[in-house]
Amino acid sequence: MTDKVTKTDAEWKARLGDLGYEVMRNHGTERPFTHDEFSSAPGTFRCAGCGAPLFSQDDKFDAGCGWPSFTRPQSEAGIGESQDDRYGMRRTEVHCSRCDGHLGHVFPDGPAPTGLRYCINGVALDFVADGEDTPD
Repeated sequence: MTDKVTKTDAEWKARLGDLGYEVMRNHGTERPFTHDEFSSAPGTFRCAGCGAPLFSQDDKFDAGCGWPSFTRPQSEAGIGESQDDRYGMRRTEVHCSRCDGHLGHVFPDGPAPTGLRYCINGVALDFVADGEDTPD
């Protein structure tokens, strides 16, 4: 993983927009079924905050939960985890290791081969099809 990305609040707000900022910087959650427009072409889901590669299209599946779901990250080093006890629930939060942007949560109810479901806010992801230029 490359060097950490840090920005001021104003820079994050300009890059992410209102909803993206609320989700990625304030640990918010977007409404379910609001980001189902992602392509099904081969490619990579990147962090909307810093462009780091996070998930492969090959590991995406329809969990029926209303958020993009993946069986594993593209690289273990790309995703960090922490305990989230907000809202009276104990969950494992996942964030981008490069910019510390909140992505969503991981649950132990996914399909093979990992049995994990990385439930990710769509606003936290940018999709780049194989062969396309990557975002900055």
